[in-house]
Formats: sequence, structure tokens, C-alpha cells
Amino acid sequence: MLNTQNKQGKRIALVLPDLGGGGAERVTLTLANELVARGIAVDIVLMRCEGAFLEQVPRTIRLVDLKAPRTRHAPLAFARYLRAERPDAVIANMWPLTTACIIARSLARSKARLLACEHAMLADSYRDWGWLHGFFLRSSIAALHPFADVRAAVSSGVADDLAAMTGIERSRFEVVYNPVAVHPPTSDETAAVDGAWRGWAGKRIITVGTLNAVKNQALLLHAFARLLETVDDRLMLLGEGPLRGELKALARKLGVADKIIMPGFMPNPTPFYRAADLFVLSSDYEGFGNVIVEALACGLPAVSTDCPSGPAEILENGRWGRLTPVGDAEALANAMAQSLAAEHDREALRRRAADFSPARAAERYLQLLFSEPSGEMSGRS
Repeated sequence: MLNTQNKQGKRIALVLPDLGGGGAERVTLTLANELVARGIAVDIVLMRCEGAFLEQVPRTIRLVDLKAPRTRHAPLAFARYLRAERPDAVIANMWPLTTACIIARSLARSKARLLACEHAMLADSYRDWGWLHGFFLRSSIAALHPFADVRAAVSSGVADDLAAMTGIERSRFEVVYNPVAVHPPTSDETAAVDGAWRGWAGKRIITVGTLNAVKNQALLLHAFARLLETVDDRLMLLGEGPLRGELKALARKLGVADKIIMPGFMPNPTPFYRAADLFVLSSDYEGFGNVIVEALACGLPAVSTDCPSGPAEILENGRWGRLTPVGDAEALANAMAQSLAAEHDREALRRRAADFSPARAAERYLQLLFSEPSGEMSGRS
């Protein structure tokens, strides 16, 4: 294990577009807190100082607002930050901001070590954006990521996707699984859970995530309607997003609206996991799947689509939870019924979640940033 005591006095900049209520943002805040606990100064540098997680940033972490409304404004703004603050290292997250930070380091002539981290299956995420956007995606990563000191992905699947898409050798991408922390709920947060379930004491199924097409909660609603033919239970969709109205309409069409609960986004989902009997992820694709780890950390059994990428890596191809084909409502309903009827070793699930602890992730990042020779903008891996 890397001795991190000699890293005290270092400053690391964690760069994001904003602190919206997504997985990458939650992960960045978790990593920041762990680094600070190790005596490292942390700046969370945002293109735009906005988002649901802003109020969760402690005073021990400095927030920096680049005031960059678009990614094209980020290189100059971040270069000014690098020249003024001279951080020792940068962890840049999420294309196209990753490429913008690489450009900014060159403009600033900064000596900071730079790790470019991708959190999503980019080829899938931007598949419908047209050939020109796809060309820019592939060419910008292929041209600029080799100039980062470290290229990282949050799962092996994301790393495979990046290599296939760009032609960069797979060996030049490191895999650093997301740090996932479960925060003990306050008494008020715990009390709110019972009210959200409206007094239902039977089987409770929960999914957590943005209500959008990628998460495919529509598939989950279809599977849930099938499940209700044999099991009377309730389904909670914890999250907010653009498809809320469509999902409510689909629930009415399927005749299950009175059994669906949609309380919106919750900054701390822990008490909701603890009060449920089963967690389900129905995504078409993922970068990692933080919510699966969060569920396991609460001892909650999980069922997930075997989507690219992350769920199969977390669940070790079915060892820690059932996996079903993407888009198959019947298979998902059957897996849900089987999991609800089965006995589960909840302590074993918690131990599996510990493999993705903030301490392990922070150790890995520090190894990658400070245990290798300091590199210039030479394109060396």
C-alpha cells in the first residue's frame, strides 16, 4: 500500500462540469472527502457552480467556479486556475471536459500530474448525436488523451469501449472503480421513509436513478406489472428526471399507478435502501452502477440487467445478485420474483460492497498520480 503520509501538503483539483445529482458528481464528492481525511488539500473545480450536491460540500473543500458556460470556454478558464493555484495533480472527469483540461494544462505550461477519467460508455451515450459528433468524440479522445499522464475508466467495460472507439491500446487505460460511501441517515431522513411508502408493510422494491431513457425505468414498470400477477408489492422510483410524466402515464396504462411511488430525488438514499426488500436496476447501459454498490452496502439484494458496463463486474457475473438480458421484461420479472423468495446473506453483500470503499479508490488514485515519474505533455503512457 502506498504511504500517503508524505502526500500531506499536496493539492489535488477534481474537475467536473457541475455538481448535479448524478453518479459522477456523488463519486467526486466522496473521493474529495476521503482525500481531505488523508491530509490532502482538495479543490472541486466546476465549469458552473451549480447542482444538487453543492450544499453537501464541506468547508474543508474549496469550491472553484470557472464560470465557463460551455466546454469551449473551459480551457482558458482552467488554464488561469492552473497558473494561479498551481495544484500538484488534476483529476479531470467526463468527456469533453477531460480533453478541455488536457488542452488547458498545455496552455498553462503546468507541471501538475493529470488523470483523465471517463465515467460512461461514450459510444452508447452519444450514438444518436450524428456522425459529425461521433467523429469529434473519437478523434478528440484519440488525439488528446495520450497527453494525459494517466487515462482511467470507472469499469473494465468503459476502458474496453474507449480503446475500441479510439484505437488507443487497451493497456494504456487504467480501471479505477468508483468509491461508494453510504451515509448514516438522520432521524428526520429515516422518519421520511415510512411516510414515502404510505404505510405499505408488504414487499418493497426500489430503484434509484435519474428518470431518463438510459435507465429504462419503463422496462422495470413492464416487469413490475408482470410480477404483480403473482406477488402483491410496491415499487419506488427514487429520482427525478425528464421522463417523470411519461413514466406516470405508462404506470396508468399498465394499471399499476396505485402501486408505484415516485418521491423524487433524495440526496441521501440510504434509509430508502434499508427499508426495502429488493433493489432493481433496469438500465440499457451504465458506466459503473454506483447504486448497486449502495444497495449491497445496506445489505439489500440486487437484480440488474446485464448491461454494458459495470453491473456484471460489481455482481461478479451473478455471484452477488441476479443478472438478466437487457430489454427483457419477462426475465427481469422472473429474477425479481426469485430474489424476493430467496434467502440472502446480507452480511456477505455488505462485504462485497466494501470492495468499492472510498479508502481503496483514494489509494488507487494516489498511486496513479504520485507513484509514477512526473510526466510532461509528451504523450507517454
